[in-house]
Amino acid sequence: MARLGCRVINPSRLWIYISMLIICSPMSDSLAFLISDVSRLMRKRFDERARLIGATRPQWRTLAMLSRHEGIHQGGLADLLEIEPITLCRMIDRLEEAGKVERRRDPDDRRAWRIYLTDKAWPIIEQLRAIADDLMGEALVGIDAAQQDVLRQQMDIIRANLGAGQNKDEAASG
Repeated sequence: MARLGCRVINPSRLWIYISMLIICSPMSDSLAFLISDVSRLMRKRFDERARLIGATRPQWRTLAMLSRHEGIHQGGLADLLEIEPITLCRMIDRLEEAGKVERRRDPDDRRAWRIYLTDKAWPIIEQLRAIADDLMGEALVGIDAAQQDVLRQQMDIIRANLGAGQNKDEAASG
């Protein structure tokens, strides 16, 4: 029998623990893990603050994406949000009932709808932007402006590298 801390481990199962240490230790120190963890924490903190103004994650994600792509088709918006169209349809229904978005017929395709923000949505979007700015300010405490610029440039490069690979994969799969 082998010992792992205070536990006695059956030798036939020791390989499981060794494999976990080999796999998990480097992963927790990897740049990809760090980027993912920072992203998770940012979303968690943002969600907490957005709830204080009555916005859920699906709502704020939808409103934020629409503010960048106003007039987009529902299917295109679902793709950008990486959710199923039926899930987005229900979200748009709720936002429309709340008076924050409106569907307008596509002039080129009478079967399709384009989604637009209403005047009622913009104050919420401005509050969400203020929350995002405050959170980013807190996250970047101790990192001077020059370092922030370098970080932003490096993250842009990583995004471009990964985006370029995605375009090749999409082209290959037709």
